[in-house]
Amino acid sequence: MKSTPTAPGPESKISRRDLLRGAAALAAAGLTAGAATGRAAEAEVYRAKNGRVLQSVVPWCFRPMTLEELCTVAVRLGIPSVELTTPHNFPLLKKHGLGCALTSSHGFAKGFAHVEEHAECLKVLRERIDATAAAEFPAVITFSGFRRGISDEAGTKNMVEGLKKIAGYAEEKKVTVCLEMLNSKVNEEMKGHPDYFCDDIDHSVEICRLVGSERVKVLFDIYHVQIMHGDVIRRVQQHKDWIGHYHTAGVPGRNEIDGTQEINYRPIMQAIVATGYRGYVGQEFIPLRDKVPSLSEAVRICDV
Repeated sequence: MKSTPTAPGPESKISRRDLLRGAAALAAAGLTAGAATGRAAEAEVYRAKNGRVLQSVVPWCFRPMTLEELCTVAVRLGIPSVELTTPHNFPLLKKHGLGCALTSSHGFAKGFAHVEEHAECLKVLRERIDATAAAEFPAVITFSGFRRGISDEAGTKNMVEGLKKIAGYAEEKKVTVCLEMLNSKVNEEMKGHPDYFCDDIDHSVEICRLVGSERVKVLFDIYHVQIMHGDVIRRVQQHKDWIGHYHTAGVPGRNEIDGTQEINYRPIMQAIVATGYRGYVGQEFIPLRDKVPSLSEAVRICDV
């Protein structure tokens, strides 16, 4: 039931010239937190070394850092993937020796809970599955969309019927479609999504079970699960066979995953590893402090 990640690992070969170019770009962007020398800059970051958790990073929450700058940072930190980007950015990722653990698709505003949105979502998913397969990357994201008055029964029926229409294609292309569960409690932009249909991880997993394909799984966003349910480790263990991807962020606030928030991430990462999961964990928190040190600390916490 588990897909094998195809993105390059931390051992990807990067030339000394690439590293120097990347360091210069970081310094120009003011991203090294005032380091006076290259040696001091290196001391500020932690590079993933254990290889038990494949880490990835999501660009939107590290803006205004450019994608090129984020790729350079990812290489320095031993992060093998920059995810939730579109196929036109794949050449840039590959230039840096990086993969894309999860390709973006149709966005969360529309999804499979409503039949009238199926055709548009399926069209985008097929295009993104094709590009992802061609690049030898592992997965594409999908969503339920919003409830807008639909019942659990009707929405679930629509979800299963719609996802079944893409499951066979995903199996053929060997790309996993990951259905993201989002919290509906927090009414702040990009921190919560009131009225989102798949706002329950148990229900989201049940939808995937009903679809019945090894290529349709859930995106287990630890931040959203904590807000809606808590009891994260038990659910990681309970749903391990239906989890295709993980995301991180601190609760409350969707900020750093350090000691300033309520989730203890190291035991969660240890529990994920213990399930036999070999996919990616995407860092999707919004830094309150300097971006590179915050991401470095997140990498260290998750490198169990």
